[in-house]
Amino acid sequence: MSTTTTPVPTTDTTALQDLAAQLRVDSIRASTSAGSGHPTSSLSAADLLAVLMSRHLRYDWEEPDNPANDHLIFSKGHASPLIYSVFKAAGQVGEEELMTGYRRFGSRLQGHPTPVLPWVDVATGSLGQGLPDGVGIALAGKYLDKLPYRVWVLCGDSELAEGSIWEAVDKASHYQLDNVVAIVDVNRLGQRGPTELGWDLDAYARRFKAFGARVITIDGHDLAQIDAAMADAENGDGRPTVILARTVKGKGVPQIEDSPDWHGKPLPEEIAGPAIATLGGVRNDVVSGPGPRELPATPQQNATAVELPRYEIGQEMATRKAYGAALTAVGRADPKVVALDAEVSNSTGTGDFVKALPERYFEMYIAEQQLIGAATGLSVRGYKPFASTFAAFLTRAFDFVRMGAISQAALRIAGSHAGVEIGADGPSQMALEDLAMMRAVEGSTVLYPSDATSTADLVARMAATDGISYLRTTRGGYPVLYGSDESFPIGGSKVLRSGDQVTIVGAGVTVHQALAAAERLAGQGIEATVIDAYSVKPLDAATIAGAVRATGGRLVVAEDHHAQGGLGEAVLSGLAGAGIAGLDVAHLAVRGIPGSGTGAELLHWAGIDADGIVAAARRLIG
Repeated sequence: MSTTTTPVPTTDTTALQDLAAQLRVDSIRASTSAGSGHPTSSLSAADLLAVLMSRHLRYDWEEPDNPANDHLIFSKGHASPLIYSVFKAAGQVGEEELMTGYRRFGSRLQGHPTPVLPWVDVATGSLGQGLPDGVGIALAGKYLDKLPYRVWVLCGDSELAEGSIWEAVDKASHYQLDNVVAIVDVNRLGQRGPTELGWDLDAYARRFKAFGARVITIDGHDLAQIDAAMADAENGDGRPTVILARTVKGKGVPQIEDSPDWHGKPLPEEIAGPAIATLGGVRNDVVSGPGPRELPATPQQNATAVELPRYEIGQEMATRKAYGAALTAVGRADPKVVALDAEVSNSTGTGDFVKALPERYFEMYIAEQQLIGAATGLSVRGYKPFASTFAAFLTRAFDFVRMGAISQAALRIAGSHAGVEIGADGPSQMALEDLAMMRAVEGSTVLYPSDATSTADLVARMAATDGISYLRTTRGGYPVLYGSDESFPIGGSKVLRSGDQVTIVGAGVTVHQALAAAERLAGQGIEATVIDAYSVKPLDAATIAGAVRATGGRLVVAEDHHAQGGLGEAVLSGLAGAGIAGLDVAHLAVRGIPGSGTGAELLHWAGIDADGIVAAARRLIG
């Protein structure tokens, strides 16, 4: 067994062959030791990674946060044995960790890579996401950082069936991102057998070219061809580069090569042992690549105090418009704030930002998956992306939001035109699932302001919030309830009216309905407490519980959302274990599929308007 600990030369083919063999051996050993993993998917790409890491990846492994570093994204995250073997060859993962940690409880060498490892930018494993995230990083490099780092993305051929891949290539071409290189490991076999196009590289090439990419087709096991292709990819011509590499799944172990029966299966010892011996045995060589480019010192731009727009109480303003004005104000104060939209900026409010700060705005058109993917990539480079679209269409991008949380990305998402309140557009446009969706994301923050003042304050707070944060805005205009000096801490709520007979909790549009209902109830001799639960997650359960106790356990929750997973369930969850005697809850929500109509008609149909709230309160009081 070789025990070399000093950098090995990579200027000759023999050294590259040795490195590729080491990557294959370690991929086999790690997965066999763990009893699980994807060695065959790793073996097919070993030659590609051997050339990339030793000759073309400009990266300081000792300083992963170096702003000059290239970025390496393993979109085919199931090939984690290869990923971790690369980290071992870079001198960052030790023999013991690879052999006893891979896929074990408590280890950072998880089944698919996550940023628990400092050399991993984004979590992968949900296929079709690495390249969209890479486009976001490349956008930062070309238009914001203006640095010459390159984004290398290793893709599998199976994931080319994902529409998000083609959204990514389309946007990379549109923005002339010649700093992003997709290396496609075309080994023709997916999980259960052949892929859609197999080894038809010409068909793949036609598709990529149709989306505006520059395509290089190679034998993915010919080291000289790989080297030449990667060198060519570094000569940008305004187009993203796609290297289509024809490979063999299981390459290096003849008895399993190009076999459909070995996907996701570790090699048993009787196959692994001889294969390792044939490949030259165990090596612990450490490879030194070209290192990052030298960068000139650039002045640091610091954030300044935010001057948020101010509104008069009673002034009518749609919260989506207040969102746009606040986002622009936050962007003017903080050079790290970036905005993205999905071709609805004239409706979401983002249009204000476009006019004021066009150099920090990226149009993703009708491509919601790429919208969130690009935001994730921008967050990798330390930017504060705000991604906006109609709330209903975020369902299409939810897997990217979910993976963004695993990636530890800081994403700020705004969904406008939510609920039946939007009126005549009908149910396809009415987000009635978004609060549930965003609440389900681990560590997320979910906000639903009722007026322009609270919207502005919460946008500023989102800019300073880590993790996934979501702001729900309304289409229609509603009167301002709060003075401009009012503060809206995340996790808080506002008691707008106090009474001793029933508590009414709303958020967003239903706050206004709750206030109208309370006024009518007062005329009938019934005093109600009204709470604006603008922070749906985390919820101010203590304030709500105190109010419900004071009103004898009687509680009405009204929300412009389906009954499952929204404000009502957040409130009930928050009250669980609070020990409120005689708790009696009326949960008013949208039940059934709505149709077209005016906002007022639809709120009434759903039973979440003032009429519905008054009737529910009277039933509780008896």
